[in-house]
Amino acid sequence: MSNTHFYPIGTPGQPWGDAERARWRAGQQRQRSYHDDVVAALERLGERFDVVQYGQLDYAPDHYPLFAVVSHEWDPALPTALVTGGVHGYETSGVHGALQFLDQNAEAYAGRINLIVAPCVSPWGYERIQRWNPDAIDPNRSFRGDGQIEEAASLMRWMAARGDDLLVHLHLDLHETTDSDLHEFDPARCARDGIALVPDIIPDGFYVIGNSEDPQPAFQQALIAAVEKITHIAPADANGELIGMPLQSPGVVWGESRSIGACAGFTDALYATTTEVYPDSPRTSPQECNDAQVAAVCAGLDFALAHPRR
Repeated sequence: MSNTHFYPIGTPGQPWGDAERARWRAGQQRQRSYHDDVVAALERLGERFDVVQYGQLDYAPDHYPLFAVVSHEWDPALPTALVTGGVHGYETSGVHGALQFLDQNAEAYAGRINLIVAPCVSPWGYERIQRWNPDAIDPNRSFRGDGQIEEAASLMRWMAARGDDLLVHLHLDLHETTDSDLHEFDPARCARDGIALVPDIIPDGFYVIGNSEDPQPAFQQALIAAVEKITHIAPADANGELIGMPLQSPGVVWGESRSIGACAGFTDALYATTTEVYPDSPRTSPQECNDAQVAAVCAGLDFALAHPRR
């Protein structure tokens, strides 16, 4: 099965060149509006937070300003938390969960922790419900060095330019695992790279991927404890794994982060994780997925405040 799956772009066994990438890009159609869904929501938050443009993506004829929301009263003496969403633009609850947190929960942390929230790192992908950027590059493998693509580089440059007093204590990167991973994105990736497709199993429920280089198990478990009050936690498969990684505790696996250029690993945050929720499950809803992301963010902030950097 892994060798016979057909993807309509490219030649099996041969990586894509410029022509194949251009053909793939031409097939990506806008399906929703970054301005209407994200920028308009951020404009409504402008009196409560500092909304900062940290970069811009120029994919002619489209131009996407990139925004972060920053605590209105920034205190260098306080710890700093970074929340990122929409690194994979098609993962909807990462974007809308971050926006919901800002609207409903973020102000409760004022004076206790500095917040930076970048709710939609990949707006081109958000509009096209796509994992990659227009050059068929995965943003969540690009947060290394100075940033391999502009989605990653813009955020990394802006964070670095804020100065030595910006020491990130907590980083939560909000993601989803969807059925489209199986029928579109994994086949496209294997076609792009000229490799055989080995089908995976999509976990049914919420889980987190801790950084294997510094996993902080109590922190990861605190997120699961909060989210299981909102939605179901993904069980292990028959091999005791989730997405090919051994289960460490309910809903928790360790995976590479910094070394593969994942967004959750580009800071030196003591507490870092990638959240994953399964929106295609018959046991959940889009709103419940958003609520699960918010619960994870709040639980992460509460844990970080209770366990400061030593």
